[in-house]
Amino acid sequence: MKKLSRRLTLTLALGGALAASAAAFAVAADKDLIVFDWSGYEDPSFHPKYVEKNGDSPTFAFFGDEDEAFEKVRSGFKADLGHPCSQSVTKWREAGLLQPLDTSKITGWKDLNPGIMAMKNLATTDDGKAWFMPWDWGNTQLTYNSSKIDAKDVQSLKAFADPKFKGRVSIGDNVDDAYALAALAIGMKDWTTMTDDQFKQASDFLRQVHKNVRSYWTDTTDIVQLLSGGEVDLAWAWNDATVQSVKAGVPIKSVKDTNEGISTWVCGYVLFKDAPGNIDKAYDYLNAVNDPETAKVLVKDWGYGQANAKGMAGVDQAILKEKGYDDVQKFVDKTLFQSPLPSDLKLKMIAEFEKIKAGY
Repeated sequence: MKKLSRRLTLTLALGGALAASAAAFAVAADKDLIVFDWSGYEDPSFHPKYVEKNGDSPTFAFFGDEDEAFEKVRSGFKADLGHPCSQSVTKWREAGLLQPLDTSKITGWKDLNPGIMAMKNLATTDDGKAWFMPWDWGNTQLTYNSSKIDAKDVQSLKAFADPKFKGRVSIGDNVDDAYALAALAIGMKDWTTMTDDQFKQASDFLRQVHKNVRSYWTDTTDIVQLLSGGEVDLAWAWNDATVQSVKAGVPIKSVKDTNEGISTWVCGYVLFKDAPGNIDKAYDYLNAVNDPETAKVLVKDWGYGQANAKGMAGVDQAILKEKGYDDVQKFVDKTLFQSPLPSDLKLKMIAEFEKIKAGY
């Protein structure tokens, strides 16, 4: 999940000076609230009611991926809210980085999608405590240039490893999306049960894909440029890569009904344990992004869904159909949900993916 990245991605340096110099690496606005987020989510169209109530947007600091964000917070970086995705929430919580949410202060908590809320150890734990407010969700899916590739040649995810696409492929520099692709390709829908043998099969598949990769993309801006510039024709990418490419006039299509399926991720907001800012403004922000009206921006402009079911119900049906959300059930059965991974398996994936990218 996921970088919208219409703006420059800012890199925060690790080290003792990190917390003291945070302002230098942030989009500064309301100093009473710091949101640690993916680049692009600072867009005021996502939180107009926060600005209306408080006079300005929060201060935003940015991370490139969730493992990077985890290390920065663990090393002393201070923020109030963070924006991890489903596969990382357990890791952040178990590391003691989070404090529970007071759901009585979150308007529309009961409107959150029941299917998402039912994911084990995601929004809530068995003791009833809430730790994560799901907000945006979408897919990582096969994406291709329809003027250069015939649809029949990309009906299977195994196309990513097909030698005829050598030098024409891009997948994300993102361990979660990479192993979601590999798990689907070997026939898995629940990656939390991956055995050692299945892990080897998945890793071997990624090694074959690596032979075809021209570039590992880092954010939406990156993959849209690769696709629209003709550098790559086949990608494993998020919804907004197709939306933004089409806006640029490039015939890019995405395929939700490949033989093996697609991957679905859910991202949202957490409250850091040592949040230094104004707690009331933190809940103001959560309520602003969870407002049902925000769904119209997420779906139309970015191709993502909002976890607020009431919000999705308010989106024009024609737009839902255009973005592929009119009949979600039709692809759910062939979806790998990026649910929280066992910590030891996630660490294995991280280490192995680095080897694969290095050519080993």
